[in-house]
Amino acid sequence: MTKKSTKTHRNTDFLLFLYSGLDQFPLSGFQREGETMEVADGVDSESKIQQRRMRRVGLLYDERMCKHSTPDGGQHPENPDRIKVIWNKLQAAAIPQRCVILGAKEAEDKHILSVHSKNHVNLIKNISSKQFDSRRNRVASKFNSIYFNEGSSEAAYLAAGSTIEVTERVAKGELDSAMAIIRPPGHHAEQDEAMGFCLYNNVAIAARFLLDEKPELGINKILIVDWDVHHGNGTQKMFWKDPRVLFFSVHRHEFGSFYPATDDGFYTMIGEGPGAGYNINVPWENGRCGDADYFAVWDHILVLVAKEFNPDLIIVSAGFDAAAGDPLGGCRVTPYGYAVMLKKLMDFAHGKIVLALEGGYNLESVANSVLACVEVLLEDDPIHGSSEAYPFESTWSVIQAVRQKLSSFWPSLADELPEKLTNKKAPPAAYILTSSSDSEEEDYEAPNAISKHLEEVLQDVIEPLSKLKINESIQDHAASNSNTWRSELSKVDVWYATFGSNLWLKRFLCYVEGGQVEGMKKPYLGSGDKTPPKEIMWKTFPHRLFFGREFTHTWGPGGVAFLNPKSNIQDKTYMCLYRITLEQFNDVLVQENVASFATSSPLFDLAALNSVTSEEPHSLQVHSELKRCWYGNLVYLGKESNIPILTMTCTQSDMEGFKSGELAVCAPAKNYANSIVRGLVEGKQLSQEAAMAYIQEASTKPL
Repeated sequence: MTKKSTKTHRNTDFLLFLYSGLDQFPLSGFQREGETMEVADGVDSESKIQQRRMRRVGLLYDERMCKHSTPDGGQHPENPDRIKVIWNKLQAAAIPQRCVILGAKEAEDKHILSVHSKNHVNLIKNISSKQFDSRRNRVASKFNSIYFNEGSSEAAYLAAGSTIEVTERVAKGELDSAMAIIRPPGHHAEQDEAMGFCLYNNVAIAARFLLDEKPELGINKILIVDWDVHHGNGTQKMFWKDPRVLFFSVHRHEFGSFYPATDDGFYTMIGEGPGAGYNINVPWENGRCGDADYFAVWDHILVLVAKEFNPDLIIVSAGFDAAAGDPLGGCRVTPYGYAVMLKKLMDFAHGKIVLALEGGYNLESVANSVLACVEVLLEDDPIHGSSEAYPFESTWSVIQAVRQKLSSFWPSLADELPEKLTNKKAPPAAYILTSSSDSEEEDYEAPNAISKHLEEVLQDVIEPLSKLKINESIQDHAASNSNTWRSELSKVDVWYATFGSNLWLKRFLCYVEGGQVEGMKKPYLGSGDKTPPKEIMWKTFPHRLFFGREFTHTWGPGGVAFLNPKSNIQDKTYMCLYRITLEQFNDVLVQENVASFATSSPLFDLAALNSVTSEEPHSLQVHSELKRCWYGNLVYLGKESNIPILTMTCTQSDMEGFKSGELAVCAPAKNYANSIVRGLVEGKQLSQEAAMAYIQEASTKPL
């Protein structure tokens, strides 16, 4: 179709420069802010009507936000490539040509101060200046999962200002909807604290700006939908007492053990005072939730409440780390799933929707998911895909709990869900061990380590459960794959030598029988074989005990025990040895290290055992799944009664990191230390005073 513009395009004068390595697009290929397009004479009236119906969708991307990166250039899941690949994907699909391209703007301090403290704003404003060069890393280490560099300040101001920009344009009616491709993300950032990769709370700043600074726009009620896999703790706190904002978050929670590892994301947290009932949390009890689980939440909670609330505008904290294949999220939402969720939201607020990027760390998944969402904003029909699976039973339980808790505030939630509906649930998940995990980087992979066969992998992940035989439960399906190795390894015994909290028998039995003890923040699943250890004995070994890292999902803040993989005759560590089967040892190995691992094959098989015990005591990293885990290094300590003694600790490279200060050395929390004391005392190795002195020495003696 031939078009003519009311303005003259100057292709040679203006170019939109994309990030390094991508082609350049002439500005004339895009619909620019303030520009109108007319249909040429002679085109039929139907086409003119279609042209007028085209939704004006804003798109904002600025390469300057890529300047925020790790100070040493090391790998990190929240890295500049995240937004680069999104822009590349949209460009390849010719999306920018159909959108209104907006320029990024830095936020003003007065707008940021509407949700953040003056101290926090001063820190983020100045952290990239030369005055912080010598102490920038030290400042970052005081926060939870934060890094700073010379580009962090500018990126943070651009991310917040860009969210304000697109939100205001949609509120004014200049745009129907918009997508802000921004970083660093924001929903974890609290009033006085950066955390979880987030510096400023971009969405909260934009929402407060409209409500407090732009009353003339008529935006009196805002619905914030946070579908990031992690709870939006910062956003929740900023609107805790504010009935003008309905905050809705669906996230992995697992009873407070999943990041940010607090009770804030539980369904009982509903707001306070005038804001009571305006804070809705849907906390997943397990990973692996997919399209069907999210659709059920939308249909039976969010859509119903949104009708009653009747928002004037919707802002989506659009994290895509619940996407299938994400290394941090462990869920299974597909691009189709995100598209459907967004499409359902477009029925409200006259379609005035803003998406602001939050998380999402699988580069291919986040790019495909954003593309699917922008196509929905452009109202590309139809949405392609299907979801034949049913929600997990735990999903229905959570939905019912949320509805019951909030029914007095939202009458549409008062009715009981019919049994006929809730009986439509996925069979129990395959026997997948879920970690505590003492490895904070649970189930982590480098963000660029994406399989070349991702489509095949995703197909395996999201294969509809209905394809399984009706009379075959998933547990049976999994058992058929794992019975062989489990039967084989159940006949072989090893000594598992423990040196941390597992010195306490009751604590160690959580790995075998399941459950949790006092001080632990989440239960363990336990081993496939829940038989207690056949024997227990104590020995000392010439290895150095120390405490490292600063936070674990099991114990919260504080260090946990590690053993120097190399022996030294001057060192002495008390170790409790449990005689268990090699099958059980594999289950313990998984629970110590990874978020989830389908047990269709062992991490440490007979061949590995024979290999490691054929030489003098030494260490061995046993499996690629454990290459970045905290306890992925197996150490062979010799034999007792001709049975191999094995323990697990950090790699030698991590050991060097602890020595250099790259990795934190940190004293243990009280509850963690108490479990060690109880183990040493009940095992009749040391008195309580001596045990406490033993821990004190290990915590303070230089490496």
